[in-house]
Amino acid sequence: MIKLLILSSLFWSITALAIDEPKYTVLKDYGNGIELRNYSTYIIAETEVTAKNADEAGNLGFKRLGGYIFGGNQSKQSIAMTAPVSQSKSEKIAMTAPVNQSDLGNGQWRVSFVMPDKYTLETLPTPNDKNVYFLSVPARKVLVIRFSGRWTDKNFNEHEQYLMQTLKANNLKSKGAPWTARYNPPIMPGFMRRNEVMIQLR
Repeated sequence: MIKLLILSSLFWSITALAIDEPKYTVLKDYGNGIELRNYSTYIIAETEVTAKNADEAGNLGFKRLGGYIFGGNQSKQSIAMTAPVSQSKSEKIAMTAPVNQSDLGNGQWRVSFVMPDKYTLETLPTPNDKNVYFLSVPARKVLVIRFSGRWTDKNFNEHEQYLMQTLKANNLKSKGAPWTARYNPPIMPGFMRRNEVMIQLR
């Protein structure tokens, strides 16, 4: 795990300005880091973990999903019919942001990575780990609050309250529960981190 975190941290540190994100447009800026965004369709690799808190869930989910994007997958190539042999190899997938995380209750968490937009559900390499699966996220409107600081339940919960207050004050209707998004590696100092809490709108 230490090796994985070092590799991912170095990658994110070097390419922080070039990391792909899901495409979106800002429909309204409410100030204080709160925006209404319209996201285009994108694909995620997702897994579910059991953890005591958000930080532990993020680490467990990152280990599993990071293993997939750093080569824990099968990229199958068919050879000519005269030699019906299937050949498997590992394919490294570019890092994207953010890492999304949802609290399902009872110690269960859902963690996901956004996949680079050059892939489709049909062309993504097959994960070696059966606990990693793919979903296509349809276009949607999302209310977001952006903030810095450490990945603590207190920090996320505090900004979730600000987000919900804005939702109520502007008579916006939500769909489902909020989730968190992390854009930086664990070695990034808290004051430099980009964190977000998001909630989908109807």
